[in-house]
Amino acid sequence: MNNTQSGNSISSASKKRNYGLPLILITSLFFFWGFIHNLDPILIKHLRSAFQLNHFQASLVDSSVFAAYFLLAIPAGMIIQKYGYKTGILVGLFFFAAGCFLFVPAANTVSYPFFLGALFVLSCGLAILETAANPYITVLGPPEKATQRLNFAQSFNGLAASVAPIIGGIFILAEEPKSQDELSTLSEAAKLAYIQAETFLVKGPYMILGLILLLVLILFFFIKLPDVTESEEKSTKNYLQVLGVRNVGWGVLAQFFYIGAQIYVFSFLLVFAEDAINMGGQEAKYYAGVAGFLFMIGRFAGTFFMKYVSPQKLLRIYSVISIILSIYVVAGSGISTLYALVGLTFFMSIMFPTIFALGIEGAGSETKPASSLLIMSIVGGAIIPPIASKITDISGNIHLSYLVPLLCFIIVFLFSLRFKTKNNIE
Repeated sequence: MNNTQSGNSISSASKKRNYGLPLILITSLFFFWGFIHNLDPILIKHLRSAFQLNHFQASLVDSSVFAAYFLLAIPAGMIIQKYGYKTGILVGLFFFAAGCFLFVPAANTVSYPFFLGALFVLSCGLAILETAANPYITVLGPPEKATQRLNFAQSFNGLAASVAPIIGGIFILAEEPKSQDELSTLSEAAKLAYIQAETFLVKGPYMILGLILLLVLILFFFIKLPDVTESEEKSTKNYLQVLGVRNVGWGVLAQFFYIGAQIYVFSFLLVFAEDAINMGGQEAKYYAGVAGFLFMIGRFAGTFFMKYVSPQKLLRIYSVISIILSIYVVAGSGISTLYALVGLTFFMSIMFPTIFALGIEGAGSETKPASSLLIMSIVGGAIIPPIASKITDISGNIHLSYLVPLLCFIIVFLFSLRFKTKNNIE
């Protein structure tokens, strides 16, 4: 943050000792929500086949997930403001686990709306967790290293992105889903039996994850975490006023469009492989794993590069490369467009934590409400994918839908320019 920590009597050496365990525990949360988010591409392909969904209907998985961020971010900020980061983390873990357990009745009732409801509850927990954990990481250490620290923690989100598609592919896409033509040849009884079998495959992974999260919740309950409780940390503005604080408004705008692009790129990667180059899910899941691996490497590499290049400059470079790759996905054809799409994930990797850290930079006592607004902007993941998916349904050409992520990366680029022209912090 800024100099508000200077009034604390704890020495910097003591702070480092005390912050070690909290940093490890908070960083583990980045892995968990990264894992669950990166099961979504597997889930979308799986449910799309089981319930015979078009692209727009399948994109409602993303809408259910990210609508929760919009609705819960401000209540989460209020919880954290009043009761502290630890309480926010405990409440978030509770809803996260509860949503995982709701996949059992969703599968038992063979109901797509029930699955969407379970995802919404789960994502309410994610919204609260992210509202707490992202700013908490930035205050657990020297202020000048906040962006680098957040990128490092988000690298474990990237680690989850590399393993989730493979694990999800093994347990959820155990067999190649039947095509629409194959399903049309089945009797109603056979089709219902197939849908039941497909939905039952989802139960196991989410049940196991729910149990793990309950254990993590218990651990957090008994571990003492340092909290920022100084009076200087109390917000004096309402949420609309906070949008006018330094970089917050621009950060919210950039984060909205970036998250929309990221979610569409990841969530529909397997669908793109199927539609654009007729690649089956069993093969495509490995490309999804490579995409997650590149995302992770990009986060670690970005953390390293920020020792030598300012975060805003690196964001500018990566957004330009993302624009170029998006243009190729739109205009190109064949498997090279899938390579471009997978490569894009490396250059997206630093965008969320960098936009977040730059957005709250200098917010001072408004950091917690600013964090809530930046988490609210994740609702872009609920809005952008359905828009892009609708373009596919209307045009019949999935390549054209990537005009939407292209526009998103242009907006991220404009955000990065703001720091050169307005704030002169490079």
